[in-house]
Amino acid sequence: MPSVEVRGNSIRVKWWNGEYKLDADGKPTKKKLYDSASGPEPGTPFKDEEEAHNYGLDREYEVRHGKHIPRASSKTPMDEYAWTWYKAADLRPRSLEVYKSMIKTVIAPDWQGRPVGEITPIEYDRWKKNIEQRYSDNYASQLCGLFRTMMVDAMTKYRLRTDLPIVTQSRRGKYTKKKIRREKKHLPIEPIHQLAVNAHTVWGYTGWAYIWTIAFTGMRPPGEMRGLQRGYASPHWPASDPDEEQRSEALGRYGDSLHALRVQYQVYRVAGKPMLAGPKYESHRTLVIPPFLHRMHEAVLASHNEPFVFTSMTGRLLMGANFNREYWYPIRDGAEERTGRYARPKVPAVPEMAGQDIYRLRHWHRALLDEPGADIPRVAKEGRMGHELPGMEGAYSEVTLAMEERIVQYLQEVWEKRIVAAGLWVPPFPIRLPSADGDVESSLFSALPVLDG
Repeated sequence: MPSVEVRGNSIRVKWWNGEYKLDADGKPTKKKLYDSASGPEPGTPFKDEEEAHNYGLDREYEVRHGKHIPRASSKTPMDEYAWTWYKAADLRPRSLEVYKSMIKTVIAPDWQGRPVGEITPIEYDRWKKNIEQRYSDNYASQLCGLFRTMMVDAMTKYRLRTDLPIVTQSRRGKYTKKKIRREKKHLPIEPIHQLAVNAHTVWGYTGWAYIWTIAFTGMRPPGEMRGLQRGYASPHWPASDPDEEQRSEALGRYGDSLHALRVQYQVYRVAGKPMLAGPKYESHRTLVIPPFLHRMHEAVLASHNEPFVFTSMTGRLLMGANFNREYWYPIRDGAEERTGRYARPKVPAVPEMAGQDIYRLRHWHRALLDEPGADIPRVAKEGRMGHELPGMEGAYSEVTLAMEERIVQYLQEVWEKRIVAAGLWVPPFPIRLPSADGDVESSLFSALPVLDG
C-alpha cells in the first residue's frame, strides 16, 4: 500500500517501485526501493490525501503489471540516452556512421538535457516541424525515423518511458498533397555515352570503364564499385577466388565460356579509416558481363598495379577522394577548360542527368533488362540487382546458366547496335604500363581490414 505523508501545506506519497537495493557485489537484497511524488505533474501539488493515495495505488498497479518506470530512469537526459543507445545498437557499419552523424549534429543538441520519460507529443511535433524547415525532406524523414526507433527502444527495451511521444492520426485541417517519388523519365543510351566520354576527359580510361560498369552491371555506387578488387574482376576471377568451394563451383559453371566478376565487398570509411565490408543487405553475388566490358576491365587493370580495379586520378584508393565534387559533378554538369599542369578540354554538361545522382545508372541498368525483347526472367534480374524474390517464387526460382548466357548476349547486342553501329566515339585502349615489381598477381586482393557484419 502507498504511504501518504502530510508536511505543512504539502502532501507526498511514497510507493515501492518494484526494485530492491543492491549489495556491494551487485546482488539484490531484501530492502525495497521506493519512489515518491508531491503531485500528479511536476509543479502541480496534490489537492488532498485521497488524490495522493490514489496516485500511489496507480503506480503500484503499474509495478504489478510490469508497466512502471522508475523515476530515476525516466529522468535520463535524451542526449545521454542517445549516445548510450548508439553504443549498444547492433547495426551495419555504414548505418552506425550515419546515425552517429545525426545524433551528433541534430538529435543530441536539440534534445540536450530533456528527460527521456518527459518528452511529450507536442514537443515532438514542434521538433519535427522545425527539422522539416531546416533540412531536406529525405534527411528530416531519416531523423524522425531514428528518433522513433530510439523511443520504441526506450519504451520496450530499456523501460525509460511507458508510451511513445509520437502520435499518428488521420488527416485533418490543412490538406497536404501526398509526396510521390520523382517521376523517372526515359533515359536513352546517348546521355550515358556522354557521361562516359566526360569521365574519360576528367578521369581517363578508368572513368570511361567506371561509367559503363555501373550501366551494364547495376553495381551499387560508390561502395561496391570502389570495393571491386583485382582478384574478383573478370580477368582473374573465378580462378583467383580464395574460397575453394566458391572457386570450384564458379569454374565448373562458367569455365572459359562466360566472363564474370564477383561482388564480394564494398569499402566503408569507419572512424576515418577505409575498411572492407559485405555489400548492402549481404547481397554477395556473381555478375556475368559481356565481352566488351571484360576487355575494358583488362585494359584498366593493365594500366596499374593496385589491388582495386578503379583507382583515383592519382592512382590511389578511390575512397580518399570527395567523389561527387571531384568526379561526378564535373562529369554530369560539365566543367570549363583547364590549362597548365592539369590541362584538359572543356567538359560539356549532360542535361538529361541534371541534378541526378550517379545511382541513376543502376536504375538505368534495371530498365535496360526490363526492355521488350530482352527476354530475361524476373529471378535473373532481381538476382543481378542484389535483391531477393519474396514468397514462394523466391523459394523455388533459380538463376540458370542459360539465363546468364542470355543476359550476356543481350548486353553485348545493346553495345554493338547502340554504340558501335551508331558510330559513337570509343577511346583506344590505354598503353600497358610496366609493373613496379614485375608481379601484378601479388596485388590481387587488398590488405584493408574486413568488418564483420
